Amino acid sequence: MELSSSSSVFWFSLCVLVIFCCRGGAIELPGNVTVRALFMFGDSIVDTGNNNNLTTLAKCNFPPYGRDFNGGQPTGRFSNGKVPADFIVEELGIKELLPAYLDPNLQPEDLPTGVNFASGGAGYDPLTAQVETAIPLSDQLKLFKEYTQKLKNMVGEEETNTIFTNSLFIVVVGSNDIANVYYNAHIRQLQLSIGAYTDFLASSASSFLKELYQLGARRIGAFGVPPLGCLPSTRTVAGRGKRDECIKEYNQASELFNTKFSVAIDSLGRNLPDAKVVYIDIYNPLFELIQNPSKYGFEFVDKGCCGSGTLEAATTCNSLTPTCPDASIYIFWDSYHPAERTYKVLVSEILQKYVSSFL
Repeated sequence: MELSSSSSVFWFSLCVLVIFCCRGGAIELPGNVTVRALFMFGDSIVDTGNNNNLTTLAKCNFPPYGRDFNGGQPTGRFSNGKVPADFIVEELGIKELLPAYLDPNLQPEDLPTGVNFASGGAGYDPLTAQVETAIPLSDQLKLFKEYTQKLKNMVGEEETNTIFTNSLFIVVVGSNDIANVYYNAHIRQLQLSIGAYTDFLASSASSFLKELYQLGARRIGAFGVPPLGCLPSTRTVAGRGKRDECIKEYNQASELFNTKFSVAIDSLGRNLPDAKVVYIDIYNPLFELIQNPSKYGFEFVDKGCCGSGTLEAATTCNSLTPTCPDASIYIFWDSYHPAERTYKVLVSEILQKYVSSFL
């Protein structure tokens, strides 16, 4: 007997619900609440492989990246293992990993539970993706529109809308704008004060979140930027080789943007009907780890495991770069990106703090 379209959607939804319940994430949700899918937008902190086929320096689908990922697979994740996109989707009990939308091996059954559109090198400033040769946020939205049509063809428009309403949309971007385009490349620094530039970034970020809302997102979480002055690459370049202290100017710029961005997000939350728009602080949790590493089982805060202090001015590593034997005691994997265990600690803390804000 052939099932009708509505029956197919019903049974598909039931299967997804059963899968969700049986997986059992680490985060406990109220009995009447589900998170159907996770959709990720942003930069290399959450990219799970969208840059693999781009002609860009911002890629990492080669050793030693992925050294501790499923037997040592370099998948395009800018770390030694999982990245926040994976930990968030796993903690919520949706699935183990969040696949890159542009992964040629993406399976149809992955579509209803979420995919990743993030691209290493992206920023709120359109110039940032040009400088880094990344997929800009505007094109990440185009990919999401393409994805939406695929999902509608698969489960129908009504079910697609239901999935979007009961899903999380997470945005992690902004670091490249400040650290690279403003400070390191000095491009925007020649045009704008840091005050004016962070105004521009906060406005651009707010516009992007509005576009997400217009495309169906209702539970939106947006990360602030981390303490950029504490990155090993920043300590090396701006500290002129001395890495014993974080660079105050970069951290002040991070805090300035975060303050403006959080105000903009509060305004969106009040003015977008039926939406939960949440600012997620990453600055203070990461700064706490850096200031008190032994409390969390870390030993090294000023250099990455990949590089181990010899190549910290370079953002990414290559197959010839020396690596440490145990990445779990390093906060950073390379000179820019945290290691897997750092992400795990941070994501667990962040979800415990913020998940109720989306309900």
